[in-house]
Amino acid sequence: MKLSGSYQIYLEKQKVWEALNDPEILKKTLPGCEEFIKKSETEFTATATNKIGPFNASFTGDIELKDLNPPHSYKIVGSGNSPVGFANGEAFVRLEDKDDVTTLTYTVEANVGGKIAQVGSRLIDMTAKKMADIFFGKFTEVISSSRKIENNEQQKIIEKKVPREKKSQKKIFIYITLTISALVAIYLIT
Repeated sequence: MKLSGSYQIYLEKQKVWEALNDPEILKKTLPGCEEFIKKSETEFTATATNKIGPFNASFTGDIELKDLNPPHSYKIVGSGNSPVGFANGEAFVRLEDKDDVTTLTYTVEANVGGKIAQVGSRLIDMTAKKMADIFFGKFTEVISSSRKIENNEQQKIIEKKVPREKKSQKKIFIYITLTISALVAIYLIT
């Protein structure tokens, strides 16, 4: 199975990169994620339960980041197992910025086997796409609320130091990562 896509994120590239590598953000945003553990700077283990066709499957998988070129690109290699099947694959994620907008592009190649492969590639493709959309929605929400809290705390400090008429408003940007999209695609297929 092959899957690709791109998203525009209204945030600087470095911030998107950091969010894509934050295990706490990933745990909150990956659909059905029950556990997301950072084993090293480049290795993670995740457990998630999702419905794929008639199967309600709990997968445990290992994810490794390779060919790191921060904050521009990396490759994600993953594999996972479940009582209803297995999946493995890799994704290439690239971040490009222009005018305070980061474009995240990803390509995923994955293989599935076991009972889960019997539901058909069309259903698996639709499920992977749906999961990616859910991930990005949650990712945006989590990062946006974190940014709002940070901005509110900074605003309180400014209020103490600067007279009211000199207050400056800061934009709240939306964080989205495709590395996670790629992880979601690999992980959800697994």
